[in-house]
Amino acid sequence: MPTQHASAKKYRVIVIGAGIGGLTAGALLAHKNYDVLILDQAIVPGGCASTFKRQGFTFDVGATQVAGLEPGGIHHRIFTELGIDLPPATPCDPACAVYLPGETEPINLWRNQQKWKQERQRQFPGSEPFWQLLANLFKASWEFQGRDPVLPPRSLWDLLQLAKAIRPSTLITVPYTLFTVGDALRLCGLGNDQRLRTFLDLQLKLYSQVNAEETALLYAATALSVSQSPQGLYHMQGSMQVLSDRLVATLERDGGKLLMRHIVKSIQVNKGKATGVVIRNQKTGEVWTEAADHVVANVTSQDLVRLLGDKAPSGYKKRVERLHPPSGAFVVYLGVDTKAIPPNCPPHLQFMYDADGPIGENNSLFVSVSHPGDGRAPTDKATIIASSFVDTEYWDKAANYTLIKKRCTEETISRLSQYFDLTPETIIYQEAATPLTFARFTGRDKGIVGGIGQRLSTFGPFGFANRTPIKDLWLVGDSTHPGEGTAGVSYSAMTVVRQIEHA
Repeated sequence: MPTQHASAKKYRVIVIGAGIGGLTAGALLAHKNYDVLILDQAIVPGGCASTFKRQGFTFDVGATQVAGLEPGGIHHRIFTELGIDLPPATPCDPACAVYLPGETEPINLWRNQQKWKQERQRQFPGSEPFWQLLANLFKASWEFQGRDPVLPPRSLWDLLQLAKAIRPSTLITVPYTLFTVGDALRLCGLGNDQRLRTFLDLQLKLYSQVNAEETALLYAATALSVSQSPQGLYHMQGSMQVLSDRLVATLERDGGKLLMRHIVKSIQVNKGKATGVVIRNQKTGEVWTEAADHVVANVTSQDLVRLLGDKAPSGYKKRVERLHPPSGAFVVYLGVDTKAIPPNCPPHLQFMYDADGPIGENNSLFVSVSHPGDGRAPTDKATIIASSFVDTEYWDKAANYTLIKKRCTEETISRLSQYFDLTPETIIYQEAATPLTFARFTGRDKGIVGGIGQRLSTFGPFGFANRTPIKDLWLVGDSTHPGEGTAGVSYSAMTVVRQIEHA
């Protein structure tokens, strides 16, 4: 039986990883009087939603926009429960301006629903049946998700939470459970609309890691609708780091502890139960074992198997090994003079090009641009962050890593120069990150980003559960439902907290 700890604390919980999922789980558990210790190998908390500073510029490492700040949104709910204010943020409108190959007019994802409807009808004539199908599925799915189902269920309690979330209105989604977006396009007579498919491929790659043909329709219905009011995407004031900072402050306020630069070498398991972790202090080299009643792993499914070693259940290990290769990211960070930024530039843009990318693997860029007064750049300066998905195996085995990184950086800046005025005079600072950079910075296996692709075999009811086969070992983050992004990983953290309370 678990042992009670001193100072009237509940059970001891160790959280591996101080990304948003780990920090959220830790802060909520500390607020509920659990004895919480969070460990992370990095210098600053936040994981892929943290920041770094260079020459007066503040760069978001990975995530540059956030969902769930609206009343009833996941961050709003969590911060209300913790008794703290949400960080200041500005709604993104448009959420993104998308440029298709060879086109100079963008497709604007407006926040206003009517405005977005007019935009898509103008851009994609005859496609409204498809969008209406998405809208109907989104409405049912969003209401269902708002009742906090546990997906996929792995216990009687989980199943009960799932059953409680079901309503007659939810049943509209059932016939589409095994549909992909490609299936829906064909159902609506749009299977040969290549321009629409190209647009959907671009957007879905950001959220589901895979294209329209493979993305589960029910996942896409939310991913493609969440940028419109009353939901929406937001640009944080200052940087994405403020989200982590508030969670850390709340954790420590409620008696929790965070140790950075501490590596978890392994998870200890005894008789099928997680009993603690083996830790190494990066500064001193000291190695010791810390006991726990529960272990919450804010890591990838691949890293969870690695941490379990020979204690990883064979079926679980084989399932992870069978996953499609995950994506990495190549990112260019630029500090520029504002003269480089076109007038009325949206905060987020997406470009697709006719030719393959610099390593013959990716032909699109997602770009985030700072705005005056948002805390990311000095006066009359701005930041530009451009990222593309890449093959982690390619970078892991690259023989001429430095030369390839340099060539990719130059090619990315060249492509950006088609929209921005990028010259030696306007570029003040530049830096690039590869999957190897992300592996070193976040500790994630081979620097993978964005979680597991939301294919039919891995989304929602068919995905990886928060409740692992090891008793009292829990998985949070973008490997679990509902997927990637700060809102997604925060929801997974909230689910795990509820499960621990009822364990």
